Parts: sequence; C-alpha cells; structure tokens
Amino acid sequence: MRGLRVTKPVKRATLIAAVASGLVLAGVAAPAALATPSADAVIAEVYGGGGNSGATLTNDFVELANRGAAAASVAGFSVQYLPGSPSASSTWSVTPLTGSVAPGGRYLVAEGKGAGGTVALPAPDATGTIALSGTAGSVALVDGTAPLTCKTAADCAADVRVKDLVGFGTATVREGNPTAATSNTTSAARAASLADTDDNAADFTVGAPTPTNSKGETTGGGDPGGPPGVPAKIHDIQGTTRISPFKDQKVSEVTGVVTALRTFGSSRGFWITDPKPDADPRTSEGLFVYSGSVTPAVAVGDAVTAMGTVREFYPDAPATSVYQSLTELSSAQWTVDSSGNAVPAPTVVTPDLVPDALAPMPGGNIEALPLEPSKYSLDFWESHESESVSISDARVVGPSNSFNELYVTTKPQQHPTTRGGTVYLDYAKLNTGVLKVQSLIPFSQQPFPTVNTGDVITGETAGPVEYSSFGGYTLFATKLGAAKDNGLQRETTRRQRTGELAVATYNVENLSPLDTQAKFDQLAHGIVDSLATPDIVNLEEIQDNTGPTNDGVVAADRTLQKFTDAIVAAGGPRYQWREIDPQDGQDGGQPGGNIRVGFLFNPARVSFVDRPGGDATTAVAVQKVRGKAQLTLSPGRVEPTNEAWGSSRKPLAGEFVFQGRTVFVIANHFNSKGGDQPTHGRNQPPVRSSEIQRAKQATLLRGFVDQLLAADKNANVIVAGDLNDYPFSAAVQTLTAGGKLKDLIAGLPENERYSYVFEGQSQVLDHLLASNAPRGVDYDVVHINAEFAQQASDHDPQIVRFRPSAGNIVQDSLNDFLDWLDQLLGKYLPKP
Repeated sequence: MRGLRVTKPVKRATLIAAVASGLVLAGVAAPAALATPSADAVIAEVYGGGGNSGATLTNDFVELANRGAAAASVAGFSVQYLPGSPSASSTWSVTPLTGSVAPGGRYLVAEGKGAGGTVALPAPDATGTIALSGTAGSVALVDGTAPLTCKTAADCAADVRVKDLVGFGTATVREGNPTAATSNTTSAARAASLADTDDNAADFTVGAPTPTNSKGETTGGGDPGGPPGVPAKIHDIQGTTRISPFKDQKVSEVTGVVTALRTFGSSRGFWITDPKPDADPRTSEGLFVYSGSVTPAVAVGDAVTAMGTVREFYPDAPATSVYQSLTELSSAQWTVDSSGNAVPAPTVVTPDLVPDALAPMPGGNIEALPLEPSKYSLDFWESHESESVSISDARVVGPSNSFNELYVTTKPQQHPTTRGGTVYLDYAKLNTGVLKVQSLIPFSQQPFPTVNTGDVITGETAGPVEYSSFGGYTLFATKLGAAKDNGLQRETTRRQRTGELAVATYNVENLSPLDTQAKFDQLAHGIVDSLATPDIVNLEEIQDNTGPTNDGVVAADRTLQKFTDAIVAAGGPRYQWREIDPQDGQDGGQPGGNIRVGFLFNPARVSFVDRPGGDATTAVAVQKVRGKAQLTLSPGRVEPTNEAWGSSRKPLAGEFVFQGRTVFVIANHFNSKGGDQPTHGRNQPPVRSSEIQRAKQATLLRGFVDQLLAADKNANVIVAGDLNDYPFSAAVQTLTAGGKLKDLIAGLPENERYSYVFEGQSQVLDHLLASNAPRGVDYDVVHINAEFAQQASDHDPQIVRFRPSAGNIVQDSLNDFLDWLDQLLGKYLPKP
C-alpha cells in the first residue's frame, strides 16, 4: 500500500494592499500572485494541446480537485483563461460551472476541441470552448462568472474572487513561479497530495495528461492514443511468478467483479476478481486497479471491463527495493458493464492451508521463481494477491496500534505463547501463520478495534490481500469480526527477600521531559507495582533534557529527576541515578535525543561505588586489588572510542556493593536492526547487515567481562540491556560461549521466551546475563507492555533476583541458609 503523504499548506504574509496602492520599490520586481490557499477546491491539472499536431487527446481541459473533507460546491463559479503574455486588448475567457466536487474527488472541465487527436476526454462535468495555449497561459478558478480584469500577478492576487490560479510556461500571471512549459503532449498537474504552497513551479509537474472526471473515469496516461493493449485475463496478468509477464505493457478487455474499494489516501482504487478462474493454483484471480488520489465511481458488485498499463508497484526505488511488489493496473480506463452482481466468494483460509515453510532460500531475489503455494507461505499469499480471503475466529498475536493495524494468526497451534501470542524461536522458524489486518470500513460505520494479544476477532473477517512493506501480507477487511476481550492482565513479580539483590532492565522508549506525565506515571508504576521496586534498574533510551530537540543539550538530569519523582509518587523509594552524558549526536537513536543507558539504584538497599573520571570518551579498565576485581572508573564506559560503537550506545559499567559483597552491572543498548532486509521481502534469506556491528560489540563486551573474571573468577557480573538480538543470534552466542555467562531467558520454557512483539512475532531483544557466581538465581520477564494496545514502552522489563557470592564457601553457605530461613518464615509467619 502506498504511504499517505500529507503536506501542510504554507501560510504567507500578504503584501497585496501595498502593491495595489502603487507602493512599489524601485528596482524590485512585482510579486507573483499569492492568493490564500483554498481549503477545498483547487486546480489540479491544465492542458492546452488538445487536437494540436502530435496530440492524442482531442480537447483541451482543466481539472479541479477537492482537498477538503466535505463536498465543495462550484455552482456559480467559473474557470477562466488568460494568454501567457496578455496585451492591452486581452480578456479573460469564461466557462461557467455547476454542481460540486466530492471530497478527494475530481471535476473535469472540457475546453476547446482541435482538428487533431484521436482520443476523446472522459465525459466532462462541465464544457466550454476556450482554446488554451499548448505552452503558456493562466487559468483561474473564480467565484463568479464575470470575467476578471486583472492582467498582472499582483492585481489578480488582490482580487478576492480568485479562489485558485495557475500560470504555466512563461505566464505573466501566476502564483510564485510558473510551472514548466507544457506542450501538445504534456499537461501541468498538481501533486497527488494536492499541496498548495502558492508556488506553481513547486506544486505542479509536467507530464502526460490524465483527465479524470467526477466518476473517476480517465483516459489514463502515457500514450492514450496508442494501441489499446493486449487482451488479457486477470490470471494471465498475475502469472505464475511474483512479476507479471505483462509488466509495463498495456492490456485490454480485463474483466472482473468489483470486490472492494480503497477510498482514502493517495493510493485509491478498487479490487476486481474474475469469477471464472483458471485451474492453476499459482495464478491469482484478483487485481488492484489504481486510481491515484481519485475515488473511483464504482461499487462492489459492478462487473467492469478495464484497460491500462500493468505495473509492479514498490514502496521505494524498484531497482534497489528489498520489498515485494504489488501487481496493479495503472493509468486505467474502465466501463461498468452491469451492477449488483454476486461477488466471488473469498478463499477460506484454514490452518492447514498456509504452509509452515516461509519461502525458497536461493540466497537472493525470489521474484523470478515459479510460485509453489502449497510449499511456501509467501508463495501462498502471493498466489492470492488482490483476491478476497476469509478467516474466522482469529486470535490476535500483535495488539492494535496507532496505525489501525493488528496481527492475527491463521495457524493457532504454531508456536503459541502462554499468553496468546506466537513466539519466534529461530531464523528458520518464522511464524508463517501471522497475517496483518487493516480495515476498509469507514470508522463511522465500524471503529477499528482496540485489542491486546490473546484477544479474538470473532466470526468472519474477509477482504482482499496485498503485500505491505510494513508487516508483509495484509488483509484489508471489508468485513471485520467483533473483538472478544480475553482479559489479558499485566503481570507482577514477587518482591526480593532481604538477602536477595534484585536487578532489572527496562527500555523506556525515548523517555524525555517532553513526554506526558501519564507516560512517566505508567513507567513508574511498572517499577513499583509490577517489578516490586528492584534494587538496581538498568535503563535504556533515556533522552536528554530537551528530548528530540536538536539543540546541543546532552544532560539528562531533568529526565531522570522527573522519572524518580514519579516513582516516589507511585509509592516507591527515592532512587538515585548514575549515567554518563554522551557526546552530542554520537550515540544514534532519535535525532537530537542523545539516548543513553544508565542506572537507578535504591540507596537503602544497595550502595554505588563512585570512582571519578568517567566521561564520554574515557574507557573504564579492570584492576585487581587484594585478589578482587575493581573498576578504575565507576561509572565508566567500555571502550567508548572503538569503531564498534559508532552511532550506537556505549556500555556503562557500574560497581555496586550489597551487604558487603561487590556486584558489577554492565548496562547495554546494542545497535538497532535498522538496515536489515525484511523477513517477508523479495530476498531470501534476508541479509541482516546490522549483525556485523553487533558481533563486534559482543566481542568487545565479552572481552571486558573476561577481564573481570580473570581478575576474580568468582566475580558477580550482570550484563543487562537491549542487545537488539535473539538468543540464537551470533552476538548473544559470543557472549555465552564457554559458559562464563548465562543468558537467563534461554532457561525459560520456549513458549515464555519473549519480551517484545514485532509484526505479530513475540521475540527477544532484551537480555539479562549472569556469571556463574550469583547463587539462587530467580529470573522473570514481566509482561506489562509489548502485548498491549496501550503501552508505556514497546519493551517488557526483566528482573533477576540472586544472592551475590562472597567468594567464600563458608560465607556463601551462611547466606544461603539465612535466605532459606527468610523464605520459610515468610511462608508461615504473617506479614507485618
């Protein structure tokens, strides 16, 4: 689906009065017209080459469009034309208008007819006889039918009757700068966003004319006067691979029944399905007919015959795209042959219909490979591209979001989590049953549901399927089942006992003072109520005091003060913090935000060992003092100038003391997966280029841990944070190689190994790793965010409780006994 581009009109100062009163400074050219931008009807396209030599269209035309959300009446308005270089005797020619322009719709005004050309305009909404120049002129949309009298840009701007104005070629009267020159075969057309910046050169581009009327009918683009195209059925167009055999060719006599319309955004159009399919399971019988920003005048059940150019649409540059394409009919013309026809039944998707295997793995582009829909899931969905499919009682595996998307599974027994999701366990075990759902139903008729993981979209959900660069294959629902709330609850964990140290890690997602108090409060209650006030909290994505404002500020004390205040207000302890401000713009993340890692700690339970000298570029080292490991800086950054940390967060090492025993905590936030190819893209297997940097980071971090353990083999070491990688990844395996560090989440049952949900896949990015010294290790992922539509962060926190080792078997045994006794008393004695 094409992204919707929204362009905000630019406001400007008005100098018209000064100009109109003759206050023109010597040597300063008169300004171009600067009419206040129209909130609704605007001129969308002008063409003056109709019927001229070399033209294919027989008529000139002016096309209007409506930028507004309600119909724009043009009754009593007119379209007027002035030559590009008006003389003293030149006058404005007038074509009166009637009716209105639908919101997002078009309105076609046919003008003078020449002797040449072979293709007539679609049925116009208004007709005049003005002979526009093919190369230069001015066209105005005017409130009224009396001819304008202005002949300069400034005078026309001062005329309040002018609703919109376009000067093309070398036109004297224009807004800002005129558009480029047109010709007998080109028009000047406003961008699909309909932006109006009062600069015709910026707002209009010159290209093939595409006259479109209020019904959405058009002659298409390119060469409408050429051959009508090769007759083709939809299954012929779709073919047996991902790329149409008719790519970039004109086709005709394409027949089908309208199954759905997309009436919003800049990617409008409709889907058709051939009710007479062929016998090949590889060829889809559905096709999307693209109408740009114009809402097509068709209805579900219409039988249409279409012609146009077959295109493979990519969301970015086709030559370098990593995504799959959408086969569509572009520059289309169609006729409605009949209405009220039965809509072809959707394909009913059952769990056994979608294969478990994702795709062939040739080590490159799979687009040219013959589809095998019974063998690969990506091929299955591609073989149903633009067809309607139906799912029933679908379990939600990815919560609804601000883009009105949710994810369901069509294979409910495929790696289910204990809480209703579907867990991602290996590169070769992507959950192929996951399907994204969006809605084509107007919000006023049926609001998009707010759902959490584990909820169910009951009954039938049906609509056409197409590929999206965000989330893969997507069902665009024309029928959307009702949401059933299965009551997913946010988790809590137990409070640590007296002899246990509790260390948590939490990615708080770009936290800054600019965030709402509600976000701070929800995060604070997560610390106090869900995590039961850990002794140490390892934080990721703490932004500086001005958040994403790129102003050179790097300090984050206001951010941390506001957060710790919120924790106190939520009933928690007065945490202290330690962190090191990064260099401005050097640690990646949201531009201007200067995200970093840091520690919160409860001084009533644990003390921080401060050793000065740590800054953004000075590396911490390990020294051996009286047989024990010690940091030279605390807090201190691990090799911060090494190229492995370029545009990425640097690890922060801190030394803590709990009941006389030293604990080292290393906070981390490895580089993101940005730049990796999508799992559902056209290259299989996808290239995960970001892994190269994380592999280097893991090697450096492991080297630092090895230094600690070389100084003291019984050192209590906790490696915590968002490593942006999976337990089965090379980076994490580097950290755990040889058994010196244990990735604690790997010890959970498979269906509990997740702390993050992306595109419906429950997965692991956050980790707590521990050396072998800590005793009585008790680890928990506390699910309070990732599975829910309402989130304080997109990550779930994790916590580990343990008894730090004293490095002395007698002392450790005594501590074990005291903790056992505390646990026993806590079970049988009433709480105070």
